[in-house]
Amino acid sequence: MGDEYPTLFRSEQMSLVQLIVPTEVAHDTIAELGELGNVQFKDLNPNVNPFQRSFVGEIRRIDEMARRVRFFASQIEKEKEPIPIRPLYDSAPLVTVGPRAAQTIDELDVKLAEHEARLTQMNESYQLLSERLRELVEARHVLRETAVFFEQAATRETEVRNSLDDSSAPLLQHDDREQQYSSGELQFDLEFVAGTIDRARLSTFERVLWRVLRGNLYMNYIDIQEPFVDPATGAETRKNVFIIFAHGDILLGKIRKVAESMGATIYPIDVNADKRADSMREVTGRLEDLQIVLYNTGASRRTELTTIGESLASWQDVVAKEKLIYETLNLLNYDVRRKTLLAEGWCPTRDIPQIQLALRHATEESGTNVPPILHELRTNRTPPTFHRTSKFTEGFQTIMDAYGIATYQEVNPGLFAVITFPFLFAVMFGDIGHGFIIFFAALSMILFERKLGKADLGEIFGTFFFGRYIILLMGVFSIYTGFLYNDIFSKSLHLFHSGWDFPEQHGNETVVGASNGHTYPFGIDPAWHGAENGLLFTNSYKMKMSIVLGVIHMTFAVCLQVPNHIRFKRYSDIYTNFIPQMIFLQSIFGYLVICIIYKWTVDWSKASTQPPSLLNMLIGMVLSPGQVEPETQLYPGQSTVQIILLLLAGVCVPWLLITKPYLQYQEMKRVQGQGYIGLGADDAPRLTDDTTLEGEEEGNGRAIAEANDEEHEQHDFSEVVVHQVIHTIEFCLGCVSHTASYLRLWALSLAHAQLSEVLWNMTLANVLGMPGLVGIVALVIVGVLWLVLTISILCVMEGLSAFLHALRLHWVEANSKHYEAGGYQFVPLSFARLNEKQ
Repeated sequence: MGDEYPTLFRSEQMSLVQLIVPTEVAHDTIAELGELGNVQFKDLNPNVNPFQRSFVGEIRRIDEMARRVRFFASQIEKEKEPIPIRPLYDSAPLVTVGPRAAQTIDELDVKLAEHEARLTQMNESYQLLSERLRELVEARHVLRETAVFFEQAATRETEVRNSLDDSSAPLLQHDDREQQYSSGELQFDLEFVAGTIDRARLSTFERVLWRVLRGNLYMNYIDIQEPFVDPATGAETRKNVFIIFAHGDILLGKIRKVAESMGATIYPIDVNADKRADSMREVTGRLEDLQIVLYNTGASRRTELTTIGESLASWQDVVAKEKLIYETLNLLNYDVRRKTLLAEGWCPTRDIPQIQLALRHATEESGTNVPPILHELRTNRTPPTFHRTSKFTEGFQTIMDAYGIATYQEVNPGLFAVITFPFLFAVMFGDIGHGFIIFFAALSMILFERKLGKADLGEIFGTFFFGRYIILLMGVFSIYTGFLYNDIFSKSLHLFHSGWDFPEQHGNETVVGASNGHTYPFGIDPAWHGAENGLLFTNSYKMKMSIVLGVIHMTFAVCLQVPNHIRFKRYSDIYTNFIPQMIFLQSIFGYLVICIIYKWTVDWSKASTQPPSLLNMLIGMVLSPGQVEPETQLYPGQSTVQIILLLLAGVCVPWLLITKPYLQYQEMKRVQGQGYIGLGADDAPRLTDDTTLEGEEEGNGRAIAEANDEEHEQHDFSEVVVHQVIHTIEFCLGCVSHTASYLRLWALSLAHAQLSEVLWNMTLANVLGMPGLVGIVALVIVGVLWLVLTISILCVMEGLSAFLHALRLHWVEANSKHYEAGGYQFVPLSFARLNEKQ
């Protein structure tokens, strides 16, 4: 029945299947199986170089198409104004199966090449025009600033003299002899160099010129306010206009060489004002024309990108699927004699009928009459592990898989984590209010999961969305434990009649509560809230509860060994491992749990002795067996019971150490006594059963031979002994350390309650009694602050802390008792996984 109705208790039963696929339907068959997503193909060409396989040419062609699609996507992303990309579910599908599949791919290849050629040409034109535009803008700035400089020079009649030549010769010739006016402007015979340079290099440029020319220059520079943007990279560059006066062609040549070496751009500027004005008008006209051309080019480029965006998602999907199909086809082996492709892979046994239907459908789609043949192979090889999960159980299973993939058909702890994980979290996070907040957050994500599933949520929020059902149960259990602790935002609820009455308090005197005969039916009595010894009571209560829950959790984990031993026919492990481990655990820590519960049931106010310390009792049980002081005795006959339990625990240690290696040794002797011997010096005897021989006769020799190569690793006797010694020491010491580790339930619960109380006292408690309008405003402001801190610190940060501690309790304390985690994940060919990655 377990095979007919598989559950999360074990991984699904898997089958090794062989497919004989005719070459003409190979592509459509793999495409159909990829849509189905339940076959994991094996590589039947492990020794063939990837560049020498059958479909390398097709993969290179698809890679080139994928490069073009990535190029289109990058161009769309670089656009300042977003270009809409039609989603895949709203795009027209491209049919890449059937008789016209090859023609569709050819047409797509041609279309992508045409789009790339047009877009590349537009990019080159746009970049060239942008460079030309930048040069014209710089030339306009140089002409403008040069004109301003000469106008200022004319008004001030500045004299600049050269220190290298004759000091009596003026650098700007004397006004009354050399000034000539043309259109009211000053004319200079002195030569100069003008251009633009990066602002970051200006100071270096000035120092180099000063040293090279030994100060024989006059330099002026002005900032260009607007930055220049590189059309290719989008980087901004800020530049300055410079004008340098010098005397002589040699110095001017040096200035030009230094400017070129520093990345400056030099523009030929005429001294004559009329010619400068003509140049300015010419540059302005060309600039306007170029801006119109550049705008039209950009509009055409955007139109092309918009057209591409309409089909981009569909192209990405087709290219990714085609590449995956041909990569899978390269795993298949080509049978020259039959002109077919041979494939082997794992699939869930109950999905074989669906796979056969998919193969028949692929044959019909391709328009041929030769269907692929599927038959199941017998093998001793360990299949992959596959747990069929829903969106509810997927998160819990992922948590367990992060620790390790379960061995095939091993008991799956992910099933039990659905309850134990949120419950242990809630023990540390118990608060009705905080539990409701995270419950409401998870419920919101679940109600809008379709809309959120299509959106790009980012890494952090996407992780929370993936675990929305885990958060939902954590909230539900936190509300439950909040009622147990009677705690809502550090306050208590008076749901039932309290079991304590307090007399009227006068001043600061201490009053003692008196029992009124009532018993609070569920959770902690609210009378403890605010009592001076309330923290002592809750500490003791939560600490003992943590030990009780921890021992129950570990006991359950040890019990999960039994189904594994029965399933894998390791019946001897039940009495060589399970029984002694259970006796050892219960004789010490199970006894402690019983003592805790018994101590809770005793009315110590009427007892003749004080309640004993259970920690000291446990230490004395081990260090001083049989010695129990009368004033610390918990129950009659305690010393005798403790001696018996301690002897049982002591017997379990050699029981664990000796019995399993002894049975292995006897089994080895029995096999050798029958006369079997391995073919190699270190080989164990090969036990070949009738099923294996029958499979070889039916033609499954290859699969069985490979399985024998990978069959269970043989261990010699010394390795068994060493493994059992390590296992025994680890278990015995782990029982102590793991039990103490469950005290984190108490510590985190205490910290959470105290943080909640401190936050309340420092915020809302100070403004709740304020009267008037001021009180209302203060209450609103402080209330918002309290809510923000509650969600960010107590719910998110404390919640993550409790989550990690609950994770550790499952991974280390529970899974180490039974979980082998020696399997490998079932990774089928699936287009759905491909869409998730995209």
